[in-house]
Amino acid sequence: MNEPQSGPDFSKYILDRMKQLEERNLALREQKDRAEGEKRLIENQKLKYEREARKLRSELERLRVGPMIVGTVVEVLDESRVIVKSSTGPRLVVSVSQFIEEELRPGVQVGLNQQTFAVMCVLPSPRDPMVFGMEVEEVPDVTFASIGGLDSQIAELREIVELPLKRPELFHAVGIEPPKGVLLYGPPGTGKTLLAKAVANSTEATFLRVVGSEFVQKYIGEGARLVRELFDLAKSRAPAIIFIDELDAIGSRRIDGATSGDREVQRTLMQLLAEMDGFDPRGEVKIIGATNRPDMLDPALLRPGRFDRAIYVPLPNREGRYAILLIHTKGMSLGPDVDLRSIADLTENASGADLKAIVTEAGMSAIREERTQVLQRDFERAIAKVLQAERHGAGDELDLPNYA
Repeated sequence: MNEPQSGPDFSKYILDRMKQLEERNLALREQKDRAEGEKRLIENQKLKYEREARKLRSELERLRVGPMIVGTVVEVLDESRVIVKSSTGPRLVVSVSQFIEEELRPGVQVGLNQQTFAVMCVLPSPRDPMVFGMEVEEVPDVTFASIGGLDSQIAELREIVELPLKRPELFHAVGIEPPKGVLLYGPPGTGKTLLAKAVANSTEATFLRVVGSEFVQKYIGEGARLVRELFDLAKSRAPAIIFIDELDAIGSRRIDGATSGDREVQRTLMQLLAEMDGFDPRGEVKIIGATNRPDMLDPALLRPGRFDRAIYVPLPNREGRYAILLIHTKGMSLGPDVDLRSIADLTENASGADLKAIVTEAGMSAIREERTQVLQRDFERAIAKVLQAERHGAGDELDLPNYA
């Protein structure tokens, strides 16, 4: 192609050519920037894939390693050697892996290599799952306002359990130690467990509940271990409250000539006594015990320092029965003829559980007749039915119908 050499056409050609070259240069720069961005993205992806590859290789190596033996450190000789007792039986002097950062001390559980028995890792301290199940996570819906006829017992219980947790400065100012434990005792059905539920509802402390019979285990030492782990858990979650229901199942009086099962229960009791007031301080851990057989309890369990206060939960009197009836009939549709005070007079010697059963039975009587209101005669029928069953249960044989 013939290009002009002079004149205005040549100048125009030069300007057009420069513009084309500038546009070309700009396009190349954009291509260069895109290429560098893609390069950085690819390099980042490469690093990511390399990290994933290293992680997968380490996981593969970990899976290739055989299972380790569980052992317990008996004595630390130096930084690289310890004496361990393996689960297979013998005591061994073994080396310690250089990758272990935790401090090794006697009693710590470790994982041992199957071939060399070298210490490869430190294991967490074992704790029975049953102990973790004793922690109450869902707060009960029972409050002190829903308990009738026990005003003095409620005031005393809150003074012993709640006050040291909510206002400890009062005890520091006076210069005394707050009570450590309280024993609730009285006839069945009077509201001992209900009081413990109200404590769990009203306090922000960790609440652990256990039935005394749960400490009775088949093998020697298992019950004592459960007691020890329960108190260890309470100390780690302090402030905490431990509620032991049916305390007489584990705290019965020690006697001579006991069987092997009785001796195991006594060993568990001795561990409980040591945890309640032993060599190690208990810290901010309160204990509430409940029993309807205080005459069976061991005297060592009742001394101050373990249970500082014993609260008797009696059968409700007339005013107490009336207060309980008011609580249980609060949401019921009552007829105009219902007189709760007369019902309280008719239910002498009835417990709180009996009164709740009477209210429920009266409601069932109204449902049987397809009524939406509960009348006075429903309560009278329920009283006759429930209290008659109580009298039969006291010793007479129930005359049950024969459906054969």
